[in-house]
Amino acid sequence: MPNYLPKDHTFVLCAYGESPHLADCVHSLLSQTTKTNVIVSTSTPNEYIRSIAAKYDLPLFVNDGEPSISHDWNCAIGHCDTPLATIAHQDDLYLSEFAEHVLDSMNQSSSPLISFTNYGEVRDGRNCDESKLLSIKRILLSPLKVRSLQSSAFVRRRILSLGSSICCPSVTFCLPNLPSPLFRNEMKCDLDWDAWERFSRLEGDFVYIPTLLMRHRIHEGSETTALIEDNTRGFEDLQMLKRFWPGPIAKIVNRVYGTSQNSNSL
Repeated sequence: MPNYLPKDHTFVLCAYGESPHLADCVHSLLSQTTKTNVIVSTSTPNEYIRSIAAKYDLPLFVNDGEPSISHDWNCAIGHCDTPLATIAHQDDLYLSEFAEHVLDSMNQSSSPLISFTNYGEVRDGRNCDESKLLSIKRILLSPLKVRSLQSSAFVRRRILSLGSSICCPSVTFCLPNLPSPLFRNEMKCDLDWDAWERFSRLEGDFVYIPTLLMRHRIHEGSETTALIEDNTRGFEDLQMLKRFWPGPIAKIVNRVYGTSQNSNSL
């Protein structure tokens, strides 16, 4: 079994633009019961981001190259020099025991690939921890509560065949056990689902932590909302589903899955 210590984990906060929620996210990362590393990565350096990093004495890394989600996330991971890394999204909030649970759970797996937690949402400034869609995701992930099933490629792929129920900002990567780069640039919206699908074929564990340990903010200004509106997501969802189902069945599943876009949360 591994023996990961707090020094072995990094929250790398992806910052861009001038998010009014950035400081709240930083505060949630610095308020963990188990203190781990926190750094900031950005492809859009500005005085606002610099001032937040300086205020909290956080290392700030500026990415080279043309900004894109996959590029930004891969650069963020590249700035980490620890085996465990969590890409923290600037609008989201991490509950105080997130890092503690991640380390404990990773140390209970002989070969972890990723860990990911249960999560809630923030909508219109209010916590939303229960909804029909969140309940469906929790049901889909429930087989992974059984430790022996976390290493089953069959179980993982059946879960992913019905949609991307793994919340990206809740994921912690065990980098020595994963390919590099983590994310591919073929997709603009489903690059996380693409990563989980590729990782699901590897030997090792998908470590699921059913405790609610972070909240994902839903708002109209998000990149996900924009991609839904121009139908990029609908196209990519179908491409992903075809990895699991014959074309005609994938189209049927996609019609049902597409209704989730109204919630902007998958």
